[in-house]
Amino acid sequence: MTAIDERPQPPTTPRATMGGDTQGFWERLALGLFIAVPFLAFLAAIPVAWGGWLGWSDVVITFVMYGLTLHGITVGFHRLFTHKSFKPNRAVKITLAILGSMAIEGPVIRWVADHRKHHKFSDKDGDPHSPWRYGNSLRGLTKGFVWAHVGWLFDPEQTSIDKYAPDLAKDRDLVRISRLFWLWVLTSIFLPPLLGALLTWSWQGALTAFFWGTVVRIGLIHHVTWSINSICHTLGERPFASRDFSGNVWWLAIPSGGESWHNLHHADPTSARHGVKRFQLDTSARIIWVLEKLGWVRDVRWPTAERIRAKSVTPAA
Repeated sequence: MTAIDERPQPPTTPRATMGGDTQGFWERLALGLFIAVPFLAFLAAIPVAWGGWLGWSDVVITFVMYGLTLHGITVGFHRLFTHKSFKPNRAVKITLAILGSMAIEGPVIRWVADHRKHHKFSDKDGDPHSPWRYGNSLRGLTKGFVWAHVGWLFDPEQTSIDKYAPDLAKDRDLVRISRLFWLWVLTSIFLPPLLGALLTWSWQGALTAFFWGTVVRIGLIHHVTWSINSICHTLGERPFASRDFSGNVWWLAIPSGGESWHNLHHADPTSARHGVKRFQLDTSARIIWVLEKLGWVRDVRWPTAERIRAKSVTPAA
């Protein structure tokens, strides 16, 4: 079998801040800071809260910002832009692209290219972030788990946008939003302290909102997203037939917006709902359902009972 050349090809469209095909020093430095600083905030979170630096406004701001940016990723970047699970109107498309960008996981077109490549080579050679990259020994899995969680983010060779996301590179709205990624990063960073100052009318309110609503929230959403790559491709139940090690991890369902029902997703990637069994909470699917009822999205690819049975390892009773 002829090997597929996965080396980045020369781009045919201007990249600017869309996320280039190679990763530079300053990109890696910024990425390192966005990983390290929120991690340190996690370590400080309990003593900070114990010391009285957590108020009702901080809780509200953090939960709202987390919910908006999380579903910008799950509904927007993932189910819409990567897998085309539904068709939105222009306002919904732009809103989801901006909210997903505010999760600070990279420009939308770059994110989609990486994820499409992941699905093409899932848990095989070519997968950007498989925890099985170094084999199935304890040492190999430990190394692979770290790679799948954060290590792959520093790979200087990036996924080719022209090969994996040419459709998005032709969408003027998404190209513009990708190139303005810096603006959405600044908005995501400074909106919580601004809201904190307005709600409490104090500098302390702004500072605590920055700590919880910006730093802790960004760290939490990053590690939850990365856990889908690492934990959900190592652990979990596998009731559906897929070509990889994707599993369902129930305790990640709420913080991930339903993304941790990962086995069905890899068995049926275009499905708009991942949690298809009883009591499998999937807030991302519920949001899509609401948008459909409002007439703002159409052609939603809901899973049918027949399709679920066909994908099951053992037929449902």
